[in-house]
Amino acid sequence: MSVNLETYQKFQELLELFAADLCESELDIPGLRQRLTELQQYFVTEIASLVDVNSRQQSYHTEISKQLRLLELDVMFLQGAKKLDSIQKRSTNVKERINTLTRYCQAIIYPEHESDQ
Repeated sequence: MSVNLETYQKFQELLELFAADLCESELDIPGLRQRLTELQQYFVTEIASLVDVNSRQQSYHTEISKQLRLLELDVMFLQGAKKLDSIQKRSTNVKERINTLTRYCQAIIYPEHESDQ
């Protein structure tokens, strides 16, 4: 596996840790915010700085960056939610955003499967 693909694999692992934190019975919002900060920092330092990417990967970088900003908003809304149904809805939004980011990583790591989706 190339260094670039290993970088995306590590990012995907960080996404999986974030998703696991969401599945805890007691949501740890400060922990989620910390995990989000780790995701954002990793993206900026390790992925956005990759120099030998093709146009397809660059397109995914743009989408990942956008989704990370939206994820930050989703986490802020989750943090502000007070009612149980609002918490559940916001949590679902965060999970869907993580799933989208994971699919982007998989499309980069396994481009031959992209046409199967």
